[in-house]
Amino acid sequence: MNFLMRKLQQIVILLAISLFCISCSNVPSTSYNPWQTITLDSDSTFADVAFTEDLSHGWLVGTKATLFETTDGGSSWQEEKLDLPGEKISFTAISFHQDEGWITGEPAILLHTDDGGQNWSRIPLSEKLPGSPYGIIALGPNTAEMVTNLGAIYKTTNGGKNWQALVEGSVGVARNITRSPDGRYVAVSARGNFYSTWEPGQSEWTPHNRNSSRRLQKMGYNQNGGLWLLARGGQIQFTSPDDLEDWQEVIYPEKSTSWGLLDLAYRTPEELWVAGGSGNLLVSPDQGENWEKDRDIESVPSNLYKIVFVTPEQGFVLGQNGVLLKYDPTPEPA
Repeated sequence: MNFLMRKLQQIVILLAISLFCISCSNVPSTSYNPWQTITLDSDSTFADVAFTEDLSHGWLVGTKATLFETTDGGSSWQEEKLDLPGEKISFTAISFHQDEGWITGEPAILLHTDDGGQNWSRIPLSEKLPGSPYGIIALGPNTAEMVTNLGAIYKTTNGGKNWQALVEGSVGVARNITRSPDGRYVAVSARGNFYSTWEPGQSEWTPHNRNSSRRLQKMGYNQNGGLWLLARGGQIQFTSPDDLEDWQEVIYPEKSTSWGLLDLAYRTPEELWVAGGSGNLLVSPDQGENWEKDRDIESVPSNLYKIVFVTPEQGFVLGQNGVLLKYDPTPEPA
């Protein structure tokens, strides 16, 4: 009996070692960790972060109507409670132009401030609005552009009193929708089977087939105007800026693992970061040619859902259960 137990223990150990080796990564480690881990007193998943004209003053939003304020550039945060009695709201996006800000959420809610967030007012929305507000971008005084989770796009120039529809047809339920700085959109379908694009002036979204068997996770625009995509299995692809149908060779930043990649963002035109499940965070200093992994973040008990660089020196990675990473490039390399 003891012999059988010893054999069984040996088999379990060997299986554990095998599984560990399968998950081992051959990606080089970063020379130092430029991210400060901040754990806020919240069980929410953070969705977006934005700053006023004063880059020390910002706001963080997430599920369960979560709203945090910072006055020191994101080093510390104070939770703020809004008067939304009996409503189960998840905030989806926030954007500021100077001291004028907007927050979107679902079920359908839109909030507006013109004093840096000292006071928030609720903007009435039509019951006929296709879908719930998914994203918003503040474009100027009293001017903002909003997209719903069904791909309806609207613009206001009078502080939300009236909205002009920019696209007539919806895209259907989307997994995520991303806007480029010049006003173009790309939406990934709910199941990741296809994606759609829209440009200012077009009356409808244009659907596109995905170019591999892997389902799409997220897409966006890079700094030269081309598209990027994240697909299941840790895949990344880019297009050329001149032909958005010309997808380049698939890139596997961490080929030996199967961590899901959830977001990609550029810190500079050359340096980009990707984030994913289980504290997975990688960086490329040369537009995706070579990759390094930030192994100090692997121990963070959170999926990392979104990367936001307010400026090249001010960035955040948004996670779940109150986890927030703040970009801090000051430490010297080891």
